[in-house]
Amino acid sequence: MSKLSPGEVERLKNSLKEKGYKLTPQRRAIVDIIIRNEGSHLTTEELYDLVKKDCPEIGLATVYRTIQLLEDLGVICKLDLDDGCGRYELVHQEENHQHHHLICKNCGKVLEVQADLLEGLENEIESKYDFKITNHSLKFYGICSECKNIKNK
Repeated sequence: MSKLSPGEVERLKNSLKEKGYKLTPQRRAIVDIIIRNEGSHLTTEELYDLVKKDCPEIGLATVYRTIQLLEDLGVICKLDLDDGCGRYELVHQEENHQHHHLICKNCGKVLEVQADLLEGLENEIESKYDFKITNHSLKFYGICSECKNIKNK
């Protein structure tokens, strides 16, 4: 399980404070659920169902508002995995760009590609088009190893 380092928690508190907000127990519970489920690409409703177990008094509207706030602060980012749902994942300070995703067309599993393999392409695009790239998102669609193995049996 990935945890926010004390420095990242402090950064989150400061970011909230600068915008006039506090790291309330409900907001902290939502961040904790996102951290505990890192790599799961949860929807707001899935986050709500998980947070409600630890924080039964929390409302869905609070989760929606907190998700929007965390996205505005750059703590999480919204993913569009072409399934009609907004999904969220943590943004790590050391990442220059969003990481890439492999999406199985059979079972819907989403795998993360940790390496950013596009630096050379980005440099070429920036040079050729005089365009400063600040982020990119890349999705590969195919069949995961588990589904391939089932088909081959």
